[in-house]
Amino acid sequence: MMHADLIDQDDLRERLQTLGFAVPPGASPEQACEHAVLGLDGPRALALRKLVEQMLGSGAVMLPAVREAISRQLLPALAQYKENHG
Repeated sequence: MMHADLIDQDDLRERLQTLGFAVPPGASPEQACEHAVLGLDGPRALALRKLVEQMLGSGAVMLPAVREAISRQLLPALAQYKENHG
């Protein structure tokens, strides 16, 4: 039997906390991404970009709320950060 990896709100929150973002326990995917965007700086932007690429490219099953939060919050913020900071 094959088991697919699942990325849920707890996984997203834990991964963001591992990168040093202050995400409170119980935060929804939208809230977790909002906290990540607020704490975005050079090293974290690079680490966050790598994390997002890894999550989206891993083939893991991502809950719709997590995928939507990444698409609506993190991807635009990372694009804006790159545009403003090279």
